[in-house]
Amino acid sequence: MILDDFVSFDEKGLYCKYGDFYIDPQLPATTAVISHAHADHAISGNNNVYCTRATASIMQLRYDRTAAKVFNIAAFNEPFKIGKVTVTLIPAGHMIGSAQILMEYEGTRYLYTGDYKLQPDATCEPIEWVTTDVLITESTFANPEIIHPDPVAEIRKINDIKSNILLGAYALGKSQRLINLITEHAPQKKILVHHKIMPINAIYEKMGFHPGKYQIYGRKLMKVQDEFVYIVPPFTFDSYIRATGVKRLFASGWKNLQVNNQDTLFISDHVDWNDILQTIANTRPKQVWTLHGKGDHLKAYFKDDIFVKILN
Repeated sequence: MILDDFVSFDEKGLYCKYGDFYIDPQLPATTAVISHAHADHAISGNNNVYCTRATASIMQLRYDRTAAKVFNIAAFNEPFKIGKVTVTLIPAGHMIGSAQILMEYEGTRYLYTGDYKLQPDATCEPIEWVTTDVLITESTFANPEIIHPDPVAEIRKINDIKSNILLGAYALGKSQRLINLITEHAPQKKILVHHKIMPINAIYEKMGFHPGKYQIYGRKLMKVQDEFVYIVPPFTFDSYIRATGVKRLFASGWKNLQVNNQDTLFISDHVDWNDILQTIANTRPKQVWTLHGKGDHLKAYFKDDIFVKILN
């Protein structure tokens, strides 16, 4: 039997009262299951954290001693118990170590996707499929008007840009994927990386995911017109708004983060409308619960075929 209150939101975030734990809490909690290491899902200060080894390593890099009191490292596809709930982490394909959280209680399965993507990405574990009774999906781009373009076609656009490129990207996940895509599909480009991205790259490499060819940024290098691509985090990118002699691009799935009309890089690490429909087909849920976006379009699309509940 599906329990309508299996998870619910309170002041700390998404809570499972049947296991007495939070999922990606927004405020420090006694027990937390963390889907991945992006800061909007993985805060510091929790007591007991359950997550993958890659997620723990990145949280420890970013938060040091306040990352968590105790990390309980869980391997993919190996069930463990929290209270009376059996939890299994399933690869989500979003970034290194990212996990869907499968929760089983009294014979019913609830699958929380976290952030996830279906597009191929050589810098993280590919998404895996399991069936579920309830799919709890992020719905950031759950709109039939939003279809993400092919990331390979997007990255190949920079082959036509002969000047140096200042490429803005989130330091964790996106930057490593861009290094890989550029190495594979624009091999003549010389990739420079901001110093804040380098420790994250080191974790990726330690975990067996080598992004590609790159070197740390040097000011003298960028003064030479030699098809350099300098990857920088958003704050640094914004501080270079008056930079001359370079083409400014920001790699994102969001239109408002594209910085010029002539050249855009729509590369998203989230699912689009078609991906969500594919996920529902693959996981075969009886109900779909949405969060982190709008579920209105899914509710209208499925009508009476699948019950859709909007959690927030």
